[in-house]
Amino acid sequence: MFPRKFDYVAPSSLDEAVDALKGAGFAKVMSGGMSLLPLMKLRLVSPELVVDIGRIPGLDQISEEGDVLTIGALVRHYQTAGSEKVPAALAAAAAYTGDVQVRNRGTTVGAVVHGDLAADQPAAVLALGGVIVVQGPNGVREIPATDFFVDTLTTAIEPDEVATAIKVPRGGSSAYDKLGRRGGHTDYAVAGAAAWVKKDNGNITECRVALTGVAGRPTLAEGTAEAMVGTDGSAEAIAEAASKAADGVSVLEDLYGSEEYKAHLATVYAKRALTLALNE
Repeated sequence: MFPRKFDYVAPSSLDEAVDALKGAGFAKVMSGGMSLLPLMKLRLVSPELVVDIGRIPGLDQISEEGDVLTIGALVRHYQTAGSEKVPAALAAAAAYTGDVQVRNRGTTVGAVVHGDLAADQPAAVLALGGVIVVQGPNGVREIPATDFFVDTLTTAIEPDEVATAIKVPRGGSSAYDKLGRRGGHTDYAVAGAAAWVKKDNGNITECRVALTGVAGRPTLAEGTAEAMVGTDGSAEAIAEAASKAADGVSVLEDLYGSEEYKAHLATVYAKRALTLALNE
């Protein structure tokens, strides 16, 4: 199926992109197009205007400044997956995103802004304590990942804003694992978990675990994180903490599993992600 007719612009700067979005009616920003274009072809989304930021210079870099890693809006999945600078959870999540063609064209920032409930990289960014940088008519603002994911395919970015980067703090250790819809690590997640831990003197002092495919949006498993803090990270401590992964989470039943099954998988993959993170 072909998309409905739409206007198209390819600005050469962020200011031009923001100007194009102002007063444009229903507009969408495109970086790689791996999520937007299929939705448009199915006519599930029919923007009046597509603003293609793919020609804006300076957005295709992964850079470090102090303890913060910045991933630009045009950094492709394969770049995130292959960079030694990127924390393990996000690198793995990028490597498990789509197929080779999607990873060569799609972008990490685009995947996060899309906010799919079963995507890989949003959960990793959430577990890592990331921040999404956006630019709009009122300037630049930074939105913590904890506030960014509002609902299924709904994020805190405004219609006249462009996501320019993701920032993640360095330090600690992390990991990501999932069950794909076709088994293994392929396709969207039936359920998955990203974990980040920080240890001092043999004990865990900080921890975050984020779930994907389990709820209507990427969600922190707060019960698991709280149970891990203060432990030595032993197998017994991990198992006990992981058993709380679905506590307080609005588990979503879908074609790929019942609420009971999804809650079980949340426990399984929280345990796997924590184990991998502590052995990184």
